[in-house]
Amino acid sequence: MADSTFDVVVIGGGIAGVSAACELAGAGERVLLVEREGQLAYHTTGRSAALFIEGWGPPTVRRLLTASRAGLESAPDRLGTPELLTLRPSLFVAEEADAADVAALLVEVPELDDIGPDGALDMCPQLRPGVIAAAALQPRSCSIDVMALHQGYVRGVIGHGGQIEKWYDVVGIDRHAAAGFTVTSESGRSVSAGRVVLAAGAWTDILGARAGARPLGLAPLRRSMAVCPTPVVVEPFGPHVSDINDKYYWQPEGPNIQCSPADETPSEPCDARPEEIDIAYVLDQVNATTTLNLRSVKTSWAGLRTFSPDREPVCGEDPDVAGLWWFCGQGGYGIETCEAMAASIAGLMTVGELPDEVRAHGIAAADLSASRFRV
Repeated sequence: MADSTFDVVVIGGGIAGVSAACELAGAGERVLLVEREGQLAYHTTGRSAALFIEGWGPPTVRRLLTASRAGLESAPDRLGTPELLTLRPSLFVAEEADAADVAALLVEVPELDDIGPDGALDMCPQLRPGVIAAAALQPRSCSIDVMALHQGYVRGVIGHGGQIEKWYDVVGIDRHAAAGFTVTSESGRSVSAGRVVLAAGAWTDILGARAGARPLGLAPLRRSMAVCPTPVVVEPFGPHVSDINDKYYWQPEGPNIQCSPADETPSEPCDARPEEIDIAYVLDQVNATTTLNLRSVKTSWAGLRTFSPDREPVCGEDPDVAGLWWFCGQGGYGIETCEAMAASIAGLMTVGELPDEVRAHGIAAADLSASRFRV
């Protein structure tokens, strides 16, 4: 790479980094995206269950989800992707002890329908009769083609004149009073930029400290997944089924079942790996509530979902280090909310405000600001 001076360096090659870089490059910024691994989307993005469920998550996340749907639907025209969304209804179920939690969720989330245990069995005949006492349905939820979306953003970065460099493990982010930052890799490569965007998931607090900022208190939590064969015939895009209190979830994947114990195990930033006990737990949970008869595992993996202290995303300039921008804390919602989040950081960094299409959904810059964690 010949260039060494940019308007913005974006650190992180997952969905957060490439979406932010794409929007910023499209707004006319000279952008460099750097990634510590030899491939983009190596960590959390490449290991996602890839669901779009409106009405799910904490309040700001819910608004970001709704604000992102139009962009995901229009991505084939804007980013040259195939259709990204495939309808996959989401079914939230509860046994008798937790039935009241379904009733409470139905009051809180108007996007959900009360279909009761009979409706759940009609929609998902693999559920074990007599076990499910209450059920709610999000009929408009979808599976997302994550890698097609990610590659669409990558093409957008390059198409708008941005640059991408892999194997760029950032070890230094040095702030200069008048000239912005020098961003240095472990190999000794250095570039200059007026602003830096921290979009590196579990590693973001570490990078912030290297730039002289106080950590936000981000928490990487391990989430495990497995794909298991089943003797039961299932519809390839049958419903996503989740316990109302996140004890487990599962969905068909071709003729197999993709399932997760919905674990949230604290972890240091790392290349996450599943634990056998977590995979055994989810098989037990699924078999107790369904007739799927899961007995073996074809493959399993884990990723880190990184949350801010209030579990809402962060998109804003550091209050103490001018030009340093936080773009992190998306937790398990980064792919679902990427359209609204990327538009938000581009708007804030280029014109100083959120775009109209984001504010129209009741989202304010203060909801995303890094300043909310400073006391």
